[in-house]
Amino acid sequence: MEKQTVTIYDVAREAAVSMATVSRVVNGNPNVKPATRKKVLEVIDRLDYRPNAVARGLASKKTTTVGVIIPDVTNVYFSTLARGIDDVATMYKYNIILANSDDNKEKEIQVLNTLLAKQVDGIIFMGNHMDDQLREEFKRTRTPIVLAGSVDPENEVESVHIDYVAAVKEAVRDLISHGNDRIAFISGPLSDPINGEYRLKGYKEILAENNIEFDENLIFETDYSYHAGETIWPALAAAGVTAAYVGDDRLAAGVLNSALDAGVKVPEEFELVTSNNSEITQMVRPKLSSITQPLYDIGAVSMRYLTKMMNKEEDVEEDKTILLPYGYVKRASTK
Repeated sequence: MEKQTVTIYDVAREAAVSMATVSRVVNGNPNVKPATRKKVLEVIDRLDYRPNAVARGLASKKTTTVGVIIPDVTNVYFSTLARGIDDVATMYKYNIILANSDDNKEKEIQVLNTLLAKQVDGIIFMGNHMDDQLREEFKRTRTPIVLAGSVDPENEVESVHIDYVAAVKEAVRDLISHGNDRIAFISGPLSDPINGEYRLKGYKEILAENNIEFDENLIFETDYSYHAGETIWPALAAAGVTAAYVGDDRLAAGVLNSALDAGVKVPEEFELVTSNNSEITQMVRPKLSSITQPLYDIGAVSMRYLTKMMNKEEDVEEDKTILLPYGYVKRASTK
């Protein structure tokens, strides 16, 4: 026999109180007598009542739910951001719906519209690239949106990230200081603004400041995977590079292991730095020098920024971009 769903009406009848009183108890409203609260909670426990979040959302016009669009849930970079988002969401009593987009443009649109159809109160987007179609979808909705770790070159959508230009300059400056002048730039798609507009800009600027001629043959565009790093080594060797800046830790691990398999000594013959300082950087040998990003904090600040927007708090930042501090940690992959 199918078990009937227990409703707020059932609780109110059993506790001999009004439905409004049950609602106040469930929502933590202090304006309930202690004895009444105790009686209602006992009935809730006995009947195993679960408040209907959808019904509450219809009544309040809020679902207390936030949609998070993540390109690759298996990537440590994004999963660490998501942890920061989830912790702050819990603090402010929001639920999270995590949606994996597979870093696919069509699926990003589909996932966004699915989340909006669920009446989420806000969206956090962690995709690598916001194309024109996605930008139009963002403009069409009144739902607040924040980019976490992503950038909007047009500064139309609120975002939280580090200064990618300055960070890459610092990392490559370290490689140049060791006498390297053939430094590869290895990243994901250059169509992603983080890579093609920000990181590449930092790379070009620091070369120019050190009178090193920019060579397009030292730019390697691939995907964010360990396998891509492994397979790119022959091209790096053919280009005669002595060092590399890499835009992703899994990618960097692939480059490192492939170089070592080819008998190259790291860092004596080849140096490399990576970008995210995830746990991968300390799992490999030698350990990887890396730009450090406050990944958890980027997620946490993004969620807090979104709560301000959703609740129309007065101190929402006028500048749509929040930059968090980055660092650079030297390990054994550089001299």
